[in-house]
Amino acid sequence: MNPTELIRKKRNGGTLSKEEMEFLVRGYTEGKVPEYQMSAFLMAVYFKGMDFEETALFTDIMLHSGIVVDLSEIPGVKVDKHSTGGVGDKVSLILAPMVAACGVPVPMISGRGLGHTGGTLDKLESIPGFRTQLSLEEYKAVLKKVGTAMIGQTKEIAPADKMMYALRDVTGTVESIPLISGSIMSKKLAEGIDALVLDIKTGRGAFMDSEEKAIALAKTLIAVGEKFGKTTIGFLTDMSQPLGFAVGNWLEVVECIGCMKGAKVPDLMEVTYTLGGAMVMLGKKAPTIEAGIAMCKEAISSGRAFETFRRLVAAQGGDVSFIDHPEKYPKSEHQVEIKSKTAGFVQSIDALEIGFAGIMLGAGRMRVDEVIDMKAGILFKKKDGDAVKVGDVLTVLMTDRNSELDRAVQRLEKAIIVGAGSPMSTHLIKALIDGTGVHPLNPS
Repeated sequence: MNPTELIRKKRNGGTLSKEEMEFLVRGYTEGKVPEYQMSAFLMAVYFKGMDFEETALFTDIMLHSGIVVDLSEIPGVKVDKHSTGGVGDKVSLILAPMVAACGVPVPMISGRGLGHTGGTLDKLESIPGFRTQLSLEEYKAVLKKVGTAMIGQTKEIAPADKMMYALRDVTGTVESIPLISGSIMSKKLAEGIDALVLDIKTGRGAFMDSEEKAIALAKTLIAVGEKFGKTTIGFLTDMSQPLGFAVGNWLEVVECIGCMKGAKVPDLMEVTYTLGGAMVMLGKKAPTIEAGIAMCKEAISSGRAFETFRRLVAAQGGDVSFIDHPEKYPKSEHQVEIKSKTAGFVQSIDALEIGFAGIMLGAGRMRVDEVIDMKAGILFKKKDGDAVKVGDVLTVLMTDRNSELDRAVQRLEKAIIVGAGSPMSTHLIKALIDGTGVHPLNPS
């Protein structure tokens, strides 16, 4: 077979056979299909898509490009969560220890920042010493000891996806339902789970900016999960503004520490508790999602979730002293306040612009090989609907990049809109999606 012919076939809207798909994917992982041809194939898929059977086949080939982890030795129903990515989305750092504290094993294989969104691995690696690259034996040992483990892909787990994930980030091919589905599900199916909860983001800061696209993605992911025998449900959640008050790796870790100690971050914890309640329910520790939410809230208020997080950090090599004393962390050279020039209410915060501003400050990557400044980022002092007076601080930028500072400030000033009249509040959790369809929640 000829890669150019297969690229042309997909470019023209054709459907690839199992043999053709295997030739491309395996050829790429073995170095026989060069990166520029795989980039062309990804762009062809971006524009022409795949049908469901082709998507499931693509997922299966990437899944079996490595091994499928056997976690049968660990008792309990293993449940994971996956978010399609958002700005300030640090839910996993609270969610995994919280659900584990409720008695549900949480094996979690996460990714790095993709496009304008942050990555769980980058946030974890901002903790000095924290190791996300564990062997499978270490992964199982941490899961057994702590109740959760949070790692990146090992060389054995879906290696084809690991290579494509980085390539998609820099070739403008992230926002493709078949590619997203294959990437997410090949990793999740490989990590040894029994059930999966999905957080499908929609809005300006999400890869699926419309609810229609987000629902289509959720249905595809759920169908793939069910096809492979894994109970899978999803929640459609709003990503119009950043989640929480912090954007940037270490800044988000600090916010999570605060939340696990009882700090009030309503939007972040609304999403965290809802997803956690569903995980506890699927893990057979609660009869309903509502009962699971109650258990999650108790895990936070009792301190058990925070203690589980500390144990996780220690088990994966992290310096727990930074968890107990975040103020020890190095500070950015530049800390610039953006103040409101008008009075009124925050009408909107453009999450997409905030994500790109964060990259400019050093909190994300523009190239695969770019090194992130873990302490860089943005802290919000006001969010949608908050009252603002002239001179009030809206946000604080933190960076060592003097050359990018002025442009980042200009971008942020345009991204935060203050006007007269308090805007209508919007519900973050829009719908529950499962194999039977879409079930709207919190109707306005």
